[in-house]
Amino acid sequence: MKLEDFKKFKKKLPDSPGVYTFYGPRRKVLYVGKATSLRDRVRSYFGDDLIATRGPLLVDMVTKARAVKGTPTDSVLEALLLEAQLIRDHQPPHNTELKDDKSFNYLVITKEEYPRLVVVRGKDLDTDFPKGSTLYQFGPFPHGMQFKEALKLIRRIFPFRTTCTPCPREFASVPRQPAGCSKPCFDAQIGLCPGVCTGKVTPEEYRKTIRHIVLLFQGKKKRLMRELEREMKEYAKREEFEKAAEIKRSYFGLKHISDVSLIKEEFRNGIAHRPARIEAYDIAHISGTSAVGVMVVVEDHEKQPGEYRNFRIRAAAKGSDTDALKEVIARRLGHNEWPYPRLIVVDGSTAQMNAAKAVLLQYGVDIPIVGVVKDERHRARRLAGAREHTQGREADILLANAEAHRYAVAYHRKLRSRL
Repeated sequence: MKLEDFKKFKKKLPDSPGVYTFYGPRRKVLYVGKATSLRDRVRSYFGDDLIATRGPLLVDMVTKARAVKGTPTDSVLEALLLEAQLIRDHQPPHNTELKDDKSFNYLVITKEEYPRLVVVRGKDLDTDFPKGSTLYQFGPFPHGMQFKEALKLIRRIFPFRTTCTPCPREFASVPRQPAGCSKPCFDAQIGLCPGVCTGKVTPEEYRKTIRHIVLLFQGKKKRLMRELEREMKEYAKREEFEKAAEIKRSYFGLKHISDVSLIKEEFRNGIAHRPARIEAYDIAHISGTSAVGVMVVVEDHEKQPGEYRNFRIRAAAKGSDTDALKEVIARRLGHNEWPYPRLIVVDGSTAQMNAAKAVLLQYGVDIPIVGVVKDERHRARRLAGAREHTQGREADILLANAEAHRYAVAYHRKLRSRL
């Protein structure tokens, strides 16, 4: 698809949240994405810097595309839910090529008297929740951090149970419950749980909340709004004004979803480079066993812990730090929704830098690489790499390197403690 072809579709793309779909020959769905502004996001696919900012796989997708369609939504939250639904329904090849679908997030609603809502990785889905143990599964959600922000919004509108234990049924209707049931969990105290642990909410009432959440995830918002309105009137008619007020709060919250946190996350995961993003990598193991790798991020002199990532080494030769580094960077580049850095920092010198360069070359990505050379006490001795890439960034490079080492060691110890 060329820029002049895109201009045909531009007028149909509003400046509002929604989901966009790229189609190939015979209307085959190639890629599904979501955006705060459909018009701006789709336009960005036709910029001169696409290969530098998003990589060759998306360039290939745009080249194959014959049409693009935008579906507006009332909020970024609804766009995120619709994106997951369309990815599940159509299995677009370029969504799965750009990221291993086993690392996608899924939402599981458990099959219990008081169902829990649990976020789980695709690779753990069948193991943690075998067939018959769930009522519903939603996903995949490619944007993990943003999905978790969305779930926080939903929980404020429809409080639900995550980990607390229901009060024994024989005490559920007793005003003075025994110790252990008398004090609500912390989530209930701050309004994120309806009081499952104290028996405040009955299974029937709780199932209504689960039904509301399911309708929202199924994209049936209008139907959900009608049901809430009807329930609110029924409670008021029976003079159960406290319950009517709770439904009213949910109704209002759903109608006026505050997308501030999601919009912030949208820009954090945006297309363009951020001002001074540095990614540092490190490998940890003991004599080649339980090898792990990590990626940490520093931006504008500050650590960004929310963007740290860890990787269990799967295929690299045992004891080979360079092979492990190659594997980690290759898997990182598969996450196209993460913005590319301005600089990559590796722990080591020529061998480690060459390993990283080889992977970047394979993916057609041009990002400068520097190394941190250590002494026998693992203290930074000098920086390796072009002076133009290190000058003025020394403090951030050393911060990123030290943080990568700390995070790798911590993750390695955590895994070993489970053995």
